[in-house]
Amino acid sequence: MIKNKTGTIFDLQRFSVHDGPGIRTIVFFKGCPLRCEWCCNPESQHFNRQLMVLTENCIDCRLCEPVCPVGAISFTPGVTIDRDKCIDCGKCANVCFSGALTMTGKEMTVEELIRELRKDEIHYRKSNGGITLSGGEALAQPDFAAELLQACQREGWHTAIETAAFSSKEALEKVLPHLDLVLLDIKHANSVKHYKHIGQPNDLILKNAQIIANYPNVELSIRVPVIPKFNDTPEEIAEIAMIAKKLGDIKMVHLLPYHGYGANKYASLDNDYKMENTEPPSDKKMNILKELVEGMELSCKIGG
Repeated sequence: MIKNKTGTIFDLQRFSVHDGPGIRTIVFFKGCPLRCEWCCNPESQHFNRQLMVLTENCIDCRLCEPVCPVGAISFTPGVTIDRDKCIDCGKCANVCFSGALTMTGKEMTVEELIRELRKDEIHYRKSNGGITLSGGEALAQPDFAAELLQACQREGWHTAIETAAFSSKEALEKVLPHLDLVLLDIKHANSVKHYKHIGQPNDLILKNAQIIANYPNVELSIRVPVIPKFNDTPEEIAEIAMIAKKLGDIKMVHLLPYHGYGANKYASLDNDYKMENTEPPSDKKMNILKELVEGMELSCKIGG
């Protein structure tokens, strides 16, 4: 029986053929305890709803200005938000038809989400697909995530989570009984470098990785975002592959080449993008790293 807990998500991505088998819907949870410098979804990091501003979309209709309760809106000439005043109420976004002002983050109950996911149920069944929780970090909302996964299982859908596993053991153990597949991010073997670029050490992640690997009837794949000047050397990838090998029965190691697709989102949130002018790793480099991992007797794939 659905208890109908409420959680905060920021997107639903339908018809995905990544992040698990078959055709899937990806549920993106809002909120993350990590601060990866290359994060392509910076709107996922904070738990609260946020106003995103695309000044270039502004058509100067100025419908937003009178509805702002705190006088945070001005025009220079496009719309500009005073973040010190803004309370993220969303009233301006409600009257913006050009897409210059949008709110990211929406509270939904498990029941509401299941109704939405059922719209694509035929695709899950015909392709042996299902639902994947992503983020942000779904384990940061463990009660909501566990109840949602349990409801998906009752529908007969394959369940997966894409996670960094930076969570308490209790949070992890709430979701594991309701999962078929864990796609676990391991970003670096060196905890000091991990902390420098991500904001947290890696010891908790590696501890939880072993818990996942030991859990019965849950497949585990490792994902490694390959980031220039962070972890893209053969030595660093080999260290991560060795961690994966020691975990035991790993289905696949995915090497995910860096891309800058989310760079424009940083400006819309008035955040700095630290990866400016960073070039993605070449196909040649990615294939060298793939061969290295395969040489350690692990299945490896470039991409999701």
